[in-house]
Amino acid sequence: MSLNEIVSAVNGIIWSPALVYLCLGVGLYFSLRTRFMQVRGFGHMFRLMFKGKSSAAGVSSFQALAMSLSGRVGTGNIAGVATAISFGGPGAVFWMWMVAFLGASTAYVESTLAQIYKEKDDQGLYRGGPAYYIEKCMGQKWYAWIFAVATIIATGLLLPGVQANSIASGLANAWGVNTAVSAAVIVILLGFIIFGGVKRIALFAEVVVPFMALAYVLVALVIVLLNIAQVPGMIALIFKSAFGLEAGFGAVLGMAVQWGVKRGVYSNEAGQGTGPHPAAAAEVEHPAQQGYVQAFSVYVDTLLVCSATAFMLLSTGMYNVQAPDGAMLFNGLPGVEAGAGYTQAAVESVLPGFGATFVALALFFFAFTTIVAYYYMAETNIAYINRKVHRPWLSFVLKLGIMAAVTYGAVRSASVAWDLGDVGVGLMAWLNIIAILIIQKPALLALKDYEQQKKARVTPTFDPEKLGIRNAQFWVDRRKEAARKTQ
Repeated sequence: MSLNEIVSAVNGIIWSPALVYLCLGVGLYFSLRTRFMQVRGFGHMFRLMFKGKSSAAGVSSFQALAMSLSGRVGTGNIAGVATAISFGGPGAVFWMWMVAFLGASTAYVESTLAQIYKEKDDQGLYRGGPAYYIEKCMGQKWYAWIFAVATIIATGLLLPGVQANSIASGLANAWGVNTAVSAAVIVILLGFIIFGGVKRIALFAEVVVPFMALAYVLVALVIVLLNIAQVPGMIALIFKSAFGLEAGFGAVLGMAVQWGVKRGVYSNEAGQGTGPHPAAAAEVEHPAQQGYVQAFSVYVDTLLVCSATAFMLLSTGMYNVQAPDGAMLFNGLPGVEAGAGYTQAAVESVLPGFGATFVALALFFFAFTTIVAYYYMAETNIAYINRKVHRPWLSFVLKLGIMAAVTYGAVRSASVAWDLGDVGVGLMAWLNIIAILIIQKPALLALKDYEQQKKARVTPTFDPEKLGIRNAQFWVDRRKEAARKTQ
């Protein structure tokens, strides 16, 4: 059995229908438990983004959002959406929306838990994430170690290859750049960023992410406006094929759900366990505040950036749809492999001479910032492992490992890269979703506490002992320090 077949078989086990429906079910469950905070608190999410400043220990809420978005907004927003439509039909877009809408509440829960159980590392910087809250809240150190090791492997070795592969493919399509040259450029730039530490990563994300996302959405808006006559039919197509009502696309109904959820989780990462890492680094007055901000990041990723790609593809007809048996249900791009090439063709069809170059640049920035975010997540779990016994060589090995993974991913075929990435995403999602289902209570208590303080119009503070939340030592120490200063 070849490596491709082994990876594909493992991917099929991890991404069984059980995980697909678990992601949707957990999102619905947390939406009900939080009383749809992602709807009630929409305006508040937006205001909180620009509130708060960075400190010596932590980054601002906006920087944490940008770091999170740099992980969420990646090749999945361009190549991933195209792949979902190719194998799930236009209806996959609807299910991507659903997993984002419901997943925003999941993002709130996991990110608030990360804030509650964060701590300072040996350099005085905030660290936190699933490994930290699994150990402190669930009390299962062995499970926390499994998540930490799985995350280091996934974000340090498996997932970066997908992003690098898309960068190399985009540059090859646009300018014929050799994949080896692309790999070398990515590795050099990556080394400069990751050897600069967390602050440099936050600054890089803060500057690049908002600019690239806005530029991409604006170009998509222009293309949709130039094809405005196609928009009503496009919207109808998405909804009809989502439920198997569109002639010809009924054959991929189950695939629409599977691919929509699969690519939705890959892109917006709600429940995957990646978002809590940058969320924990934020300097906030109350843990629920960053939970709100991280919930908003899911909307930005899927409802804005992923939708921009989908609308470009569907309004221009630059996509294929393939039935499970391999037959072509819709063949708008003969001979083009599912991925970034669809998006390049869509932009090129409306803006000749601009499409391939623009999408290649968008892919480069989207995917490169995601690789940087993956490094930060892997490094945070290295920091977790190093808490008791300092092993400085682990961070150096991680840096070499992620650069090797980027090189390998850039020169390998897209299918192998995506399958490896899916294995990483799925493994983390299983581990994290089970954990937050078990230890959800502190996040829900924090939400109630914060909303009561917001209603009373007082400056929010967080007292975990008052709420019966144990092992939130960072916040206990902060309250004691604040009390000493007022004496």
